[in-house]
Amino acid sequence: MPASGKSTVGVILAKVIGFDFIDTDLLIQRREGMRLSRIIEEKGIDGFIAIENEVNASVQASRCVIATGGSAVYGEEAMRHLRDIGAVIYLQADFETIRKRLHNIRQRGVALREGQTLRDLYEERSVLYEKYADLIVREGSGEIEEVVARIIRTLRAG
Repeated sequence: MPASGKSTVGVILAKVIGFDFIDTDLLIQRREGMRLSRIIEEKGIDGFIAIENEVNASVQASRCVIATGGSAVYGEEAMRHLRDIGAVIYLQADFETIRKRLHNIRQRGVALREGQTLRDLYEERSVLYEKYADLIVREGSGEIEEVVARIIRTLRAG
């Protein structure tokens, strides 16, 4: 989900375990030469999701924490690829937490269809996140450092 803490937790996790960090939203913006919101304006939601799927399916990385955009779960090819190269972690935040954090939904480049509410988006994506996740971490249940520590413990144990 947008505003679930993917990039924040990802950067800290990468630092703690000594991995590199990749934010695929930045890869998309670099490839297209424009911000996510502009890509959505010009190419539509389906066009954006196709681009996102291509970019995420082509990421080649090892010893790296990768933060994807929240709509990455719409790309089956990308999600298979990401699971092939590492563990997929779902930072699960409740709806109210997401709603409070997400002020400028359109400017952030969130793939929200016409007439779709944030609640609709949350419910639609939650099912997909759970489908693809190797690990689900309840993000809203502690400080960022606690979330990172839980991820590390779980990955080492599994």
